[in-house]
Amino acid sequence: MVQQYGLEGIRTRQLDILPDARGFFCEALRQDWAEFVGEPVLQANLSCTYPNVVRAWHRHSRGQVDYFLVVRGALKICACDAETERLSEIIASEDKPLLVRIPGHYCHGTKTIGNETSLTIYFVTRLYDYRDPDEQRRPWNDPNVVPSQINGGKDDPRISNPWDWFYPPHK
Repeated sequence: MVQQYGLEGIRTRQLDILPDARGFFCEALRQDWAEFVGEPVLQANLSCTYPNVVRAWHRHSRGQVDYFLVVRGALKICACDAETERLSEIIASEDKPLLVRIPGHYCHGTKTIGNETSLTIYFVTRLYDYRDPDEQRRPWNDPNVVPSQINGGKDDPRISNPWDWFYPPHK
């Protein structure tokens, strides 16, 4: 099942776990999945992040697309359109495998949530250039990141306020 999150090109795909007596098997990314066709993965990375650590904000201007897959712990993944200030917020965890697609032109970042270190595999469509990195950075607590919408909605109390990675969960 594919879901969209208010910004063009940001989507998730629920992954299927195929259990058997030995454990399980799960396809993480396939070139023939219709929503991902035409984007060859050129590099895979592994990221370990301690609880409550924020890795944000940055963007890629040369066409890179990132695919995040949390394999341990839980992660809040956010992306923001710098022009419209629309923001997408996705919660991904080991409990229900989710492949998260983020076009690199959006400012994006992550925060490990919960008390466990997160472990994320992420696939990218461009090789990292050590001499000329394709990263434009903003501080994680940049007061100019003020969402006008979150996941396409306008009724969230965090709208029109500087983005707070530590805003407590509520219902």
